[in-house]
Amino acid sequence: MRSGCYPKEACGVFGIFGHAEAATLTYLGIYALQHRGQEAAGIVASDGKRLRQHRALGLVNDVFREETLKRLAGHAAIGHVRYSTMGETALANAQPIKVDYLRGSLAVCHNGNVVNALPLREELEQRGSIFTSTSDAEIVIHLIAHDENNDVTAAIPKALKRLEGAYSMLFLEENRLVAARDPHGWRPLCLGTLGNAIVVASETCAFDLVGAKYERDVEPGEIVEITSAGVRSSRPFEPTKQATCIFELVYFSRPDSFVFGRGVHAARKALGVELAREEDPGFTADMVIAVPDSSNSAALGYAEESGITFELGIIRSHYIGRTFIEPEQRIRAFGTRLKYNPVRDLIAGKSLVIVDDSIVRGTTSRKIIDIVRNAGAAEIHLRISCPPWRYPCYYGIDTPTREELIGSRLAADEIGRYIGVDSLRYLSLEGLRRAIGGDVMSEGDVGARFCSACFTGEYPTPIYEQYAKDMMAPKLFGDKMF
Repeated sequence: MRSGCYPKEACGVFGIFGHAEAATLTYLGIYALQHRGQEAAGIVASDGKRLRQHRALGLVNDVFREETLKRLAGHAAIGHVRYSTMGETALANAQPIKVDYLRGSLAVCHNGNVVNALPLREELEQRGSIFTSTSDAEIVIHLIAHDENNDVTAAIPKALKRLEGAYSMLFLEENRLVAARDPHGWRPLCLGTLGNAIVVASETCAFDLVGAKYERDVEPGEIVEITSAGVRSSRPFEPTKQATCIFELVYFSRPDSFVFGRGVHAARKALGVELAREEDPGFTADMVIAVPDSSNSAALGYAEESGITFELGIIRSHYIGRTFIEPEQRIRAFGTRLKYNPVRDLIAGKSLVIVDDSIVRGTTSRKIIDIVRNAGAAEIHLRISCPPWRYPCYYGIDTPTREELIGSRLAADEIGRYIGVDSLRYLSLEGLRRAIGGDVMSEGDVGARFCSACFTGEYPTPIYEQYAKDMMAPKLFGDKMF
């Protein structure tokens, strides 16, 4: 498992049915979802007779050219952007995955992580399946291929019932698009319309770019079948507790998106408001600044509630390519300096509240604080708009092992000293619950809507020993750790 200094989402999906420019719109859709995955991109399109595919490693605008999209003619398409949480960065793991088999052609793309993927893979290999990737999506394809039913639509729910964990998944046949979301509803998936066409995407920001209208979310445990005859919905799974990912609202989703029934910007502002309300009486500072861009909304909420002026004290470069030439003589924290730069005349001699959304290992936070301190800040008070991240995620987020998560090893004051701030405060779990609406999962609260296992260690599903071992994480079974 690979992890950077900030958590990374697994991927984003986009699909459209019933539009003459399906591939081009899918290109725009996954371009809008680029923040969800930057390692690989792909599109499969259907003209009603055959499926055509193009996928490659790289960013969306590097992978696709106008001539490429012209070869993907058709009325339906699905697309994917990927960041690997399981499996190496390789073209074989790029999605959508397309196969031709006895019943025709089928393409699949997937967002999330299936926690029983390894035992399922071993079972399928014993039955003769040969895998070309380490993707969970390929496991689903083999489960469908082994099904005795000749109707793929009937085989899909049977295959999905074998999965445990998180998936928002799109399937494409020559004349049918199917969208499915796991019964817990970990990852977002929304449904929209563009004229007479039906659109599906991980986030509504993709709808905005293509001019589609958001209609509703695909519900947890719902399978939506889209054909020329219209849209048909089914719910073949047994009801279970919801466990939508709280970090979609804290960090992953774009602030202009609408996910899980609420606006992301408004949710993050509410987190900042609660963070300010938890301050000690009499605390004050000269200004509030954000670590851009994912913390901007929370910083605004904190500033409005506290009455402390919000300023743009850190500027983020939006023009960093995938590669750059570092100086021969290494500059300390070069990568961080490439991304962030302080507004020196604004923050010099000032007492600052810096709002960030999370601390993972603490290394990037330490470098950012060092940059701000060297710009002349007199005091730095770091505020985090979620509780300490203490446990790894197994449901579609690339996180370090528990030992590498600084929040699992050190108390807040110890983390503050390591990072180099005058004070550090996290939002409490209770504050998170108030901001989101009182439905954050915690011990004994089985009716909660949001999964907060990364904060509490209360995993909604059993975690398989071999899976946890391969993820280089502690061995977990249900809610027991040993």
